[in-house]
Amino acid sequence: MRNQWEFFPSGKIVFGHGAIYKLGSVLTKLNARNVFLITDKGIVQSGILRLVMNILEKDNFHVSVFDDTTPEPPISVALQCYEIAKSDTPADAIIGLGGGSSIDLAKIVALLMAHGGRPQDYFGENAIPSPIAPLIAIPTTAGTGSEVTSVAVVTDTDNNMKVGISNNYLRPAVALLDPELTLQLPPYVTACSGIDALSHAIEAYLAKDYKYIQAEGDILFQGSAPISDTLALRAIELISGNLITAVQQGSNVEARSNMLLGSLLAGLAFSNAGTAAAHALAYPVGGLTKSPHGEVTGLLLPYVVEFNARTTGDKMDRLAQALHIRPLGAHLSSTETIQAVVSRLIELLRQTGLPTHLSSIGISREQLPEIAAKAIQIERLIRNNPRTPTVEGFLQLLEHAYSFEETIS
Repeated sequence: MRNQWEFFPSGKIVFGHGAIYKLGSVLTKLNARNVFLITDKGIVQSGILRLVMNILEKDNFHVSVFDDTTPEPPISVALQCYEIAKSDTPADAIIGLGGGSSIDLAKIVALLMAHGGRPQDYFGENAIPSPIAPLIAIPTTAGTGSEVTSVAVVTDTDNNMKVGISNNYLRPAVALLDPELTLQLPPYVTACSGIDALSHAIEAYLAKDYKYIQAEGDILFQGSAPISDTLALRAIELISGNLITAVQQGSNVEARSNMLLGSLLAGLAFSNAGTAAAHALAYPVGGLTKSPHGEVTGLLLPYVVEFNARTTGDKMDRLAQALHIRPLGAHLSSTETIQAVVSRLIELLRQTGLPTHLSSIGISREQLPEIAAKAIQIERLIRNNPRTPTVEGFLQLLEHAYSFEETIS
């Protein structure tokens, strides 16, 4: 039994409308004049990069831009970006501008700028020896929470699998969160990123209690604890209450702001508590399909919650309340509560236009054993799951998720 839990906050957080205009003063406080900015072509086309460049140029910063980020970037793109960064004027700070992929790529470049090597040298937990280069994260999606987390994900193309680097040194020095930067997100991207944030919050909340995590020494993902539980529940309330509106009314600033705040809180929660089976299964699934990470985790979430439900104690009642299913104290049996939670999650997927079964994203039944076998090996996530999984148990879960269709009355 583990007797203590710890909570690791992120760096400085600046949140609110117009937060982006604090960028110059943030860089000045970091004593940075030369900046390497990492983003993607979508941010260029949206005009957001031009807005940020105007701010930086007005304050006479020297800026180099890499705008070739790809979703869940492969190791080759990370190395390409790093080579450009180190061959240019040495950067005093790295900026990640965009969705989780751009921020994750910025984390890896900041890591390699400080320590050299290759991304795979740091796979797993706690393989980074000391702080990375100064990093500012500016999210334009409400999803990964990468602006405050200790995780960066890349694609290992040799093994057809998403792989994580996990270390508290990866937390950005500053997170600038401006809801107005998310207003141009298309509905599909809003849905994928939003359901990913909800998955982070729910898995963090339902994670195994920290006392019963079976691991020796210092671990990054510690299991459920009081602070992460509080953050996760509030994140679930915000995201589940605003996701459909944000998808269907993209210009609704209040919904966008609540989604961004929910994503931030979920990031702080899961980067301490950890995620579990939905994310463990999503890594191998993501290597076999072109579906974005958020779509995959969101699809798996209802089935994983159902798989774990009998081992989560009274948390299912509180989860139902946070999902706006019923007020606290309304009488439902445990079975009815579980069914209501699973139905609510599937309803959120359908209302936001996301798939609800694996067969619809190109996964074949023949691939399910491979997915189960790979997922069970991701120890840092598996040990967090409230129900101890087996390959056979995962196979049953995946079969259920493969073609299951629930009729919602």
